Amino acid sequence: MHLYATYLVRERATVMEHNVRLRHLGRREGLPDIVLRELDESVRVSADNTGMFLCLALNYGSRAEIVDAVRGIARKAAHGELDPSQIDEAMISASLDTAGVPDPDLMIRTSGELRLSNFLLWQSSYAEFYATNVYWPDFDEAQLHKALHAYKGRHRRFGGLETPSA
Repeated sequence: MHLYATYLVRERATVMEHNVRLRHLGRREGLPDIVLRELDESVRVSADNTGMFLCLALNYGSRAEIVDAVRGIARKAAHGELDPSQIDEAMISASLDTAGVPDPDLMIRTSGELRLSNFLLWQSSYAEFYATNVYWPDFDEAQLHKALHAYKGRHRRFGGLETPSA
């Protein structure tokens, strides 16, 4: 885990140079203090950047993320801060680790796996999936272009049904 701290320090200048906002996804409990310190510093210095988000999933599981979000909403309801009838998809989305980050349009799965592996379960509900047998260490720019080309050919319906043409 200490390699994460080293990585965060080493990549901080690149994050800033490219105007990237770093976001941590996952529970803080269980992460070493050195990792939390460097993670917090990277998040802090990049907070005002206006470019894309880089979400670093450390100690992350989507089921745990949803449980934490629901617990937070339930606490507010128990304290009378909201009426349970106000709970909707937007409120749940705003309570997740990815609040304020657009949902993914494309999920790329390497290593030939055809499962979500407890990753962004809520957020990926309308994402397109691309699976490749290429392992992550070998997934290079050419592989990314291949995935993007496949994505480009998709017709996105966002859960809607196709209507037959007349």
